[in-house]
Amino acid sequence: MINKKIIFIILLVISYNINAQVNLWNNKSCAVVLTYDDALNTHLDNVIPLLDSLGFKATFYLSGFFPGFSNRLNDWRKAAANGHELGNHTLFHPCIGNMEGREWVKPDYDLSKYSIQRITDEILMNNIVLEAVDGKKRRTFAYTCGDTLAGDSSYVKIIKENFPAARGVNYFHQKINEIDLFNIGCYVVNGQSADELIDLVKYAMNNNTLLVFLFHGVGGEHPINISLETHKKLLEFLKANENNIWITTFLDVADFIRKYRTKSETFK
Repeated sequence: MINKKIIFIILLVISYNINAQVNLWNNKSCAVVLTYDDALNTHLDNVIPLLDSLGFKATFYLSGFFPGFSNRLNDWRKAAANGHELGNHTLFHPCIGNMEGREWVKPDYDLSKYSIQRITDEILMNNIVLEAVDGKKRRTFAYTCGDTLAGDSSYVKIIKENFPAARGVNYFHQKINEIDLFNIGCYVVNGQSADELIDLVKYAMNNNTLLVFLFHGVGGEHPINISLETHKKLLEFLKANENNIWITTFLDVADFIRKYRTKSETFK
């Protein structure tokens, strides 16, 4: 009888651990974050109405200097009021210009010529601009072009001091205990088919990982682009499987990861 009880307890523990892994992400098998960069009109005109119709919340990384932001403050204010995150993407979107393929970077906004003080000032000023729109003090950050250097120096320390998390641009499958909160990877969407994107979601579901999508143009307005139809098919797949997928903002996922790790440390 004792042996049977011990076996029963062992099986119960194993079953609990398996279930905990399957429902790791806020009681879902995986987390998917939809992020959109550069404050494009198509985000307001096409993306947000679709997101709202499906009940999804996303993160929009905004640069205050961009006309798609400055000309439509009330629209971004409404988006934030409806639960979307307005993330910081610096004030002027500087990128390192002395690299192959970066000929489009303007000399005035060449991050390789920046000082740490300059990038810090521009990031913090963008926080003030965004707070004036959404009234919030907490938001996440996205490195412009994935660059983390100003001149020859890393400015990641500044990000850690002022934000709960940051998105990079390198893609990799991310287990919850392996994620670097200040360089969370993402999958850059540029012309892929709906099936390709959906396969990534299926992988995340089967492997209990975090999947972050990075969109720029959706139906145009940016060289990095995806069609409206492909974007819609992806979101419809997410909706059809939302019992197994946690679709939320970058900030919510970062907070969840931090709380999960704190709880894990407590029970060690």
